[in-house]
Amino acid sequence: MQIITAKSAGFCFGVKRAVDKVYEEAQHSDVPVYTFGPIIHNEEVVGDLEEKGVNAVSDINELKNMPKGTVVIRSHGVSKDIYDQIQSEGFKIVDATCPFVLKIHRFVKEYSEKGYHIIIIGNDSHPEVEGIKGWSNPQRTTVLQTKEEAVNFTLSSGQKACIVSQTTFNYNKFQELVEIIQKKGYDIIVLNTICNATEERQKEAADIAAKVEAMIVIGGRHSSNTQKLFEICKNECANTYYIQTLDDLDLTQFQSIDNVGITAGASTPNNIIEEVHKNVRSKR
Repeated sequence: MQIITAKSAGFCFGVKRAVDKVYEEAQHSDVPVYTFGPIIHNEEVVGDLEEKGVNAVSDINELKNMPKGTVVIRSHGVSKDIYDQIQSEGFKIVDATCPFVLKIHRFVKEYSEKGYHIIIIGNDSHPEVEGIKGWSNPQRTTVLQTKEEAVNFTLSSGQKACIVSQTTFNYNKFQELVEIIQKKGYDIIVLNTICNATEERQKEAADIAAKVEAMIVIGGRHSSNTQKLFEICKNECANTYYIQTLDDLDLTQFQSIDNVGITAGASTPNNIIEEVHKNVRSKR
């Protein structure tokens, strides 16, 4: 059996940086360590951190009842309001927000203060998008995810707009929604803030899926970028499987297959990717 594993599979720069910061704090801190939300969308990593005493908190009210310590901001980032509240509660902040996400925060803050309407292309319920919204005037902020939403979007007469994107959004869908808005004739600035690593990962996944008989996509079930990888691969290869770990995979399905592709989301540790690769090959 030929197995093609994507070179871009696994931790991206931002996720690795965030995870490393948490483990460093867990090892050296003499005060309680928390993450604001799970540090990444991977249950195995989150569980390992819990065993080391690192607890994830879901909101500021939960944090108010915790002993004072260090709060690590995950790679998705948070709103300005949340950031300020964590500090005001007396916690030390270790900011592990991905630098590419921080750049979006700066763009949104700058153009919002200039009076622009901010359009965020992405998933409104995703923590990264929730954080981005928090750096803009809420009265002049819109999140668009679908073609229908873009078609129905309108701006007030004379209003200028700045368009940014969730870093992990599908590049082709981003372009499609931007074109719909551009055709309306509005005065807009478009800032393509999709992470280069995301574009590379999606393109490589599509290329591999197009030439294999089966494709395996590994990642957390709540991982937005992994879900997008699965959609992209499924379009190229009908025989595509979305798994979190090897336990989710029925290896007998690959006994009569000659070539398999493997990719993984940005929150997937290398040891899980290697385990899947090894066992798919051994079952041949």
